[in-house]
Parts: sequence; C-alpha cells; structure tokens
Amino acid sequence: MALSAAAPRPAVAQAAPATIRLQPDDAARGLSGHQHNFYFLPPGKTGENYQNAGFFGQNLRPYLGPNAAALANLNDYRRQKTLFLADRLVAVGALGLYGSQVFAKDGGQQYFNGTQQVAAGLFVASLLATIPINRHTNGHLQKAVAAYNGGLTGAYGTWWQRYSPSTAGLRLGPQSTPLLALGWGLR
Repeated sequence: MALSAAAPRPAVAQAAPATIRLQPDDAARGLSGHQHNFYFLPPGKTGENYQNAGFFGQNLRPYLGPNAAALANLNDYRRQKTLFLADRLVAVGALGLYGSQVFAKDGGQQYFNGTQQVAAGLFVASLLATIPINRHTNGHLQKAVAAYNGGLTGAYGTWWQRYSPSTAGLRLGPQSTPLLALGWGLR
C-alpha cells in the first residue's frame, strides 16, 4: 500500500529573481567596440524601455550597490572612460597647437617647426594610446552587469534551490515501513 501526500511547489518559488539586462546590441559589443553609452533594463523591468547607463555608468550604480565585484568592474569602466576623455583632449589640444603654429610667423606659413613636431608627436601618441584604452572599456561594464547577475542569490539558483524536489511525501514501503518520497519535475 502506498500513501502519498505531495504538494507541488508554488510557481513563485521557481521564478528567477530579476536581473539587469543590457540592450542586445550593447551586450554583443566586443573588444574595441563603439564608445557610446550603454542601455539597460533595471531589475524586474520588462519590455523595450531601456534606460541610459550614462557616460560613466552612473545610472547603473544604484542597482549594483550591494555587489562589490560589480562595483569594482563599474569603477574600472569609469576609469577607462576618464582615460578616453583625457586621450581625446590631448588629441584635440595637439591639433589645436599644431594649427596655431601654422600662421604664427608674420605673413608666412610654417608646417613643421619645433613646436609643431612636439604637437604632432603628442597627436600620434594619443592615437596609439587609444588602442589599449578602447580595447577593454566596454568589457568592464559588461563584466559589472554579469557580476551583478551572477552574484544574486538564486539568480541561477543556489545548489539547494536548483536541485530541490518539486514534490515531497510519505509512502509505505515493504513490510509497512514508512519511506520519504521525493519527486523532481522537469522544468
């Protein structure tokens, strides 16, 4: 004789907690990708109403607050964006300095005096610095979102939440011995 009392787990317990989702184009950005703002859906939001993360990711910071690893990656993103701005200022300043020296002499144009050589060198150095700066900038924000989503308790489920039984009950085994019956449903 089998006696079974099984209660299915409520659907609410099986629902995954809210995560931050990047806009599909932003999530697919690779190394050395575009340097424009990211767009994201905050935790618990659905649809296509993506929010701007801001140039330094400042609009994403309140959502990442409790996760230290996510904040560390967001701080790295902010550092890279600051370097990006400084690099652009050096490039524009070098071009401005070079251009101002073209007509510095009365009545004549001069294209490669000592000051212009320094300005051209700064511009080339700025162009070369752009490569390592841009290479990993986008990855830092993507890592911040991944660290937040991966650090949620139960985002993918803790070990017990992932493998907990969907039904539980008692059964009478051979010689009327009570047995605990557990059942797992496919999800």
